[in-house]
Amino acid sequence: MTGPPRPCVVAALVTRQRRDLLSEALTALAEQSRPPDATIVVDNASTDGTALMVREAFPAVELVRLERNTGGAGGFAVALSRALELDADLVWLMDDDTVPRPAALEALLEARERATPSPALVASRVVWTDGRAHPMNTPRTKPRARRWEREAAVTAGCEPIRSASFVSVLVDADAARRCGPPIADYFLWNDDFEFTTRLLRGRLGLLCPRSEVVHKTRTFGSTDADPGDRFFYEVRNKVWLFTRSRGLAPGERVLYAVSTARRWGRTFLRSSDRATLWRCLVRGLASGLRAGPRPNSRVLGDLTTSAQGRGGP
Repeated sequence: MTGPPRPCVVAALVTRQRRDLLSEALTALAEQSRPPDATIVVDNASTDGTALMVREAFPAVELVRLERNTGGAGGFAVALSRALELDADLVWLMDDDTVPRPAALEALLEARERATPSPALVASRVVWTDGRAHPMNTPRTKPRARRWEREAAVTAGCEPIRSASFVSVLVDADAARRCGPPIADYFLWNDDFEFTTRLLRGRLGLLCPRSEVVHKTRTFGSTDADPGDRFFYEVRNKVWLFTRSRGLAPGERVLYAVSTARRWGRTFLRSSDRATLWRCLVRGLASGLRAGPRPNSRVLGDLTTSAQGRGGP
């Protein structure tokens, strides 16, 4: 008797202006004990030679070049949609500064195979360059996980989670098709939180400690580090998330809103430029309450792309 068919795994990375880190990430993908069946790179209008590097050093990688920067949210929306067009069974979403350990994908697949029911998402353990767990990318453990979720997690050697970041997540393609893609208008921040909470509402999500990736951020820090002008996106997108997303149940909205308020308080206390944060807070609240995110068709519809097919010139 033969076992179940080998799933088709498509790795999908989003990049902008980080040619050397992307090269390191793609090299690590090629050296996986169980390599992905295909790899896509969505380039957010880089001008640092990223496209040429991918063409010359990784000709088997499919490169999708966006003519303007759509942020991480737009890039992952494009990446996931393209992976689904390739009939992927599973999509491994990953940042361009993520370097997976050699057995990272194999561990994700093993956890997925051992869990019953099959999870909609399995996330990797994220560490910084010195091996410490990265506080910026710790998936949120699911509060009040149901018994069947806890049992499935234990069977797979994992933990049940409610959300995860795009640093390294293996997503079930069928669940993603039913859930819909990330919301491109988020641009940056909270796009992964919104997408994964929406994906995992009523579905199983797991954190697999055996799958480890190194997130090569410039500094070691958490999400309450001083964000400067980018705090606008944190505020606006959180308003959208709590008022317009279907990812969170009513009780969860209260729980995460309280957690967000506490984190914003820590951000203000630690900031050396609170005037900028106050301006971003006011602008973000006004923008988020005035209108919701635009449909992806509108945000990405006028976007021209150029692509390098697998094995193409």
